[in-house]
Amino acid sequence: MKQSNSINQKLTQMIVILMPVLVTQVGIFALSFFDTTMSGHYSPVDLAGVAVGSSLWTPIYTGLSGILLALPPIVSQLMGRSEPQKVRFSVIQAAYLSFSMAVTLIIIGYFFLESILGSIGLEKEVFNVAYHYLVALSTGIIPIFLYFVLRSFIDSLGQTQITMFITLIAIPINVVLNYALINGIWIFPELGGIGTGYATSITYWIMFFIAIYIVHRKQPFVSFQLFTQFSKVSWIKWKEILTIGIPIGFSVFFETSIFSAVTILMSNYDTNTIAAHQSAINFASLLYMVPLSISTALTILVGYEVGANRLKDAKAYSWLGVGLACFIAFISGIILLTFRMDIAEIYTKDWEVLNLTAHFLIYAIFFQLSDAIQAPIQGALRGYKDVNVTLLMSFLSYWVIGLPSGYLLAMYTHLGPFGYWIGLIIGLATGAIFLTSRLIKIQKKKFAYPQYQH
Repeated sequence: MKQSNSINQKLTQMIVILMPVLVTQVGIFALSFFDTTMSGHYSPVDLAGVAVGSSLWTPIYTGLSGILLALPPIVSQLMGRSEPQKVRFSVIQAAYLSFSMAVTLIIIGYFFLESILGSIGLEKEVFNVAYHYLVALSTGIIPIFLYFVLRSFIDSLGQTQITMFITLIAIPINVVLNYALINGIWIFPELGGIGTGYATSITYWIMFFIAIYIVHRKQPFVSFQLFTQFSKVSWIKWKEILTIGIPIGFSVFFETSIFSAVTILMSNYDTNTIAAHQSAINFASLLYMVPLSISTALTILVGYEVGANRLKDAKAYSWLGVGLACFIAFISGIILLTFRMDIAEIYTKDWEVLNLTAHFLIYAIFFQLSDAIQAPIQGALRGYKDVNVTLLMSFLSYWVIGLPSGYLLAMYTHLGPFGYWIGLIIGLATGAIFLTSRLIKIQKKKFAYPQYQH
């Protein structure tokens, strides 16, 4: 990365970093997207089972991997301060930490998964699909966590096109494996929705091995010599990563888990309602990849500028990212309103599920603007290494305001399941307001005290 002097230069550099990140995020999401849609075409029961399984896996994975999002601002600020010799140590320690988290998660799942799913009150067939889907997916937990570390390292150097390349390889592999394992093609058994768990796990392993090869053999990564020496575990470095990462991880968890909580609460409704809700949430999540990608780009760009003590540039990048996300959200909202029936047909041919999905998608339009504000601002705040207050704001917005509002609307008004979606909108909008005020305050404090570090 290099210093930019004008808004046009900043926008150009942001897009150069952003576009590969967007392709990567959409690609990672596509693994879940194809799991859901391809299971839906097999049967509504498989769609509902994979939906519930994904609703448990997604917040846990994003929350724990969110802890590792401490690595990009650490590496970006080291590069901004021209201290590349310290990068390797940080990456290796993050890898150790990610491995320990993955193993711990597998152990917890082994002992508690069945009881957790049993407490939800699912129909027997849906429970069976959800349980075995998650068991299959667990075989890929270690490689996806280690891959996340390598991906963060690669992206932190501004080489986001590399992770885009890996993702573009992974998508067709995942689709082919999904099709084979769902339907039982050639030597593969017919596993229905459960097969998507094994397909995704195999894809995770492939992505991990490709990333290892690239950082070991290709420039500029070779110069960091990641695998030439494995240092001992450093509790001091783990503390630094966890101090920054735990608030990020919990913040991400609070946001993603509220969607999963709504899906679980909807298990009280019939299978068609669960399937329609999950289909609409799945597409809304696809649209969310845009502000999420802008968020990732801003963490890298703002972190680099803060490390170089160019605070005006960091501020300019922050608001440029928010403006770009809002513009794209406006366009996507129009598309969603116009083509909601066509979008619903991607997921199902069942007439009742299709109409319910299209109805849910109307509410998804209102997700867009709030996401376009809160996600980029979270990315900018991570670039400043400001994470603790963001954690509190996320908890209040989503769990104290958003989810209770949705529950009350769903249970005590005629809105039914749609009340939960209105609650989600309220939570996201509240988060956007809170985070905007926090970014303004941090930027004022930075300018008043240039040496300030949160």
